[in-house]
Amino acid sequence: MTIRDYAIQCIKDEAKALLDLIPKIDRNFEDAVELIYRCHGKVIVTGVGKSGHIGAKIAATLSSTGTPSFFINPLDVYHGDLGVMTRDDVVLAISNSGQTDELLRFIPMVLHMEIPIIGMSGNPNSLLAKYSSCHINVSVDKEACPLNLAPTSSTTATLAMGDAIAVALMEKRNFKPQDFAQFHPGGELGKRLLTTAHDVMITEMMPVMTPDMHLGDAIILVSKGKLGLGVAMTDENTIAGLITDGDIRRAMEKWREKFFDKTVADIMTERPKTVTPDTKISEIQRIMSRYKIHSVLVVDKERHLLGVVDHYSCMI
Repeated sequence: MTIRDYAIQCIKDEAKALLDLIPKIDRNFEDAVELIYRCHGKVIVTGVGKSGHIGAKIAATLSSTGTPSFFINPLDVYHGDLGVMTRDDVVLAISNSGQTDELLRFIPMVLHMEIPIIGMSGNPNSLLAKYSSCHINVSVDKEACPLNLAPTSSTTATLAMGDAIAVALMEKRNFKPQDFAQFHPGGELGKRLLTTAHDVMITEMMPVMTPDMHLGDAIILVSKGKLGLGVAMTDENTIAGLITDGDIRRAMEKWREKFFDKTVADIMTERPKTVTPDTKISEIQRIMSRYKIHSVLVVDKERHLLGVVDHYSCMI
């Protein structure tokens, strides 16, 4: 076998391990999700070694999807960290064998505090499974490791099961993109979901004109504005309509030598798409996509023009 063959076989073995998990998602899984859903405190994830690394990732995923969670090494519990735990919490204990000594020494403390335990292991007959309120089986037939020793398929299976718990909780809580953004304010998604029109709108050198302005003069204003549009305003300083580069080009083709006799009112869109200053960028992008437009006007309650948000303003 070549190096590439070894890699392909590894991925096949781990993919099979994941698919084999499906029949193991039973009533225990449902009980575990329900236990976390009704938890009034935190989910404390714990594990040793590779299970600990997987547990830390599961805790991070839960926290970022609406379930307050953190990882704790059971060894640290013996040196004061037990104080972070309360009876309102739930413990998710991870061990491939279900017999890890350091973890099992931690279990009596949790039971003494009457904190429910969700066990996750590859051995449903283990001590961890015995003392858990519910036990999730993540056993695999074999590791992807050619020696069948290094945690590979087993850690992948555990990680996937943790993701399955997080996703089930998201659905149960009706977790929305806006909720996700609250936990990821620095990411691209967070910016799109939290940034408003007011934050990015263009307010300088607005290409404002009147409906009766001749198109020859309107072209100059549109060109100077560099937004590819012009906003027609009424005498009451409210929006009467909108013209775009495309409108001007089509008018030239239609009227040719009579083009310069026409006014803005002859080609403007009388009800252009508008948004308020508080409209989120994500919503503006949806509007642009739905109506196949490149800009929206930002207005106040009286339809006074405040600014323009174009396609490039949304690229944050």
